[in-house]
Amino acid sequence: MAEELIISTSTDKQQRYETLVPQIEALVSGEPDVVANLSNIAAALKQTLNFLWAGFYLVKDNQLVLGPFQGPIACTRINFGKGVCGTSWKEKKTIIVPDVDAFPGHIACSSASKSEIVLPAFKNGEVFLVLDVDSDKLNDFDETDERYLTQVMQIIQRFI
Repeated sequence: MAEELIISTSTDKQQRYETLVPQIEALVSGEPDVVANLSNIAAALKQTLNFLWAGFYLVKDNQLVLGPFQGPIACTRINFGKGVCGTSWKEKKTIIVPDVDAFPGHIACSSASKSEIVLPAFKNGEVFLVLDVDSDKLNDFDETDERYLTQVMQIIQRFI
């Protein structure tokens, strides 16, 4: 079945998210396959919000392992507590980085990345995966991104 995304033409980030989040909910509704759902969510985020990179790292054997994503090639494995993704996993919280070059221990998977937001999703109280979103602009993420991407993570937590 073909899916089509209705993308807001607004330049307002909040309006784009408000259009996108219900579509993500509908897109994954009734689909039990985690990889299929994460793949579509990564594509929807990148397509709607024009991020440099949007994707997932899944916890496997005490490492974050690259999952579905959209954008340039990425780091395949990230250790616990390393980089922004590993730190989000370790601290079990969302991290917004306005300038990745100023983040101690940042892992530069792409030299084009300038700012980043990483959010964890939980299963049985433990981090199951993280959503990593990169921008090629400095200070591109804020409370609006955190609020709406948290809603996306709540959708994800229902099917993982």
